[in-house]
Amino acid sequence: MAVAVQGAPTKGSQDPRPGLVARVKLSYSKHWYAYAMVAPVVIVLGVLVGYPLINGFYLTLTDANSLNSARTIGVKEIPATYQFIGLHNYADILWGPGSYDRFWSHFVWTIAWTVICVTLTYSTGLALAMLMNQRLRGRSLYRLMLILPWAVPTFVTIFSWRLMLADGGVVNGLLGSLGLPEPAWLSDPLAQKAAAILVNTWVGVPFMMVSLLGGLQSIPGELYEAAEMDGATAWQQFRHITLPGLRTVSSTVVLLGVIWTFNQFAVIFLLFGNGAPDAQILVTWAYRLGFGQQPRDYAQSATYGVLLLSILIVFTSFYRRWLARNEEASR
Repeated sequence: MAVAVQGAPTKGSQDPRPGLVARVKLSYSKHWYAYAMVAPVVIVLGVLVGYPLINGFYLTLTDANSLNSARTIGVKEIPATYQFIGLHNYADILWGPGSYDRFWSHFVWTIAWTVICVTLTYSTGLALAMLMNQRLRGRSLYRLMLILPWAVPTFVTIFSWRLMLADGGVVNGLLGSLGLPEPAWLSDPLAQKAAAILVNTWVGVPFMMVSLLGGLQSIPGELYEAAEMDGATAWQQFRHITLPGLRTVSSTVVLLGVIWTFNQFAVIFLLFGNGAPDAQILVTWAYRLGFGQQPRDYAQSATYGVLLLSILIVFTSFYRRWLARNEEASR
């Protein structure tokens, strides 16, 4: 009796699996409408994000600045004269002369700024979310008041804080009436960092509060009722019910908070402008190199941008792996 043997296709037989081109054609024939819907978005992102990213990376390999770039003066067009220098900009920024003052000091401050701001916004937002999740009289009004700083345009909020933190402003007037020291918020290096953290926390808390409030409302109330019947304290309920129930929401808002805070340009720039060199984070320092000085150093500014992107990609990769490992361990 003949027995059919399954295995690799014999010589002369055809592989039943379609090739890559055939699979693409089959996918397109089935889902052509999806490709048609996605195509405009891909094109726009390619133009607005892809091209600047590629061009910026190329500038990091040159010595481009405002003196040797192509420009037009009157009717005369001056061609670009910058040269390809390879990875010199990266080496100069990371371990060249004065690299600590130009990069590493701002890198350390950016990390500290991000950790402190995200910790404060998350903890304050969680506390307010838990408060708003309670049955309070006038809860809708309280929610509106707490969300208001998020609804107000960012530049209006920052300029308002700049006026209040100025010498003779509301903040120092209040501190003086209480007999407390009146820091020079906009001129003293340490006070500038504290002012930046204060303003950024004020701007970021509403987002954390709204996101975490949605997560709290998705936790079944039966869990708290069962915990109370078992004699669990408020802290035990918070630790074993609230925090695990917020794990998914917390991981998302923390990741977004880190990315936004790490690249928070508006707060630092609108609060201090090109001043306050000690309070400048990496993204504002990159702007200062490319647009806030003469000659404008486009190559070094673009190099800072690529380094920022690389740092965030590495952080995001490790953060996602850490979350996946914790999820597997909790199962």
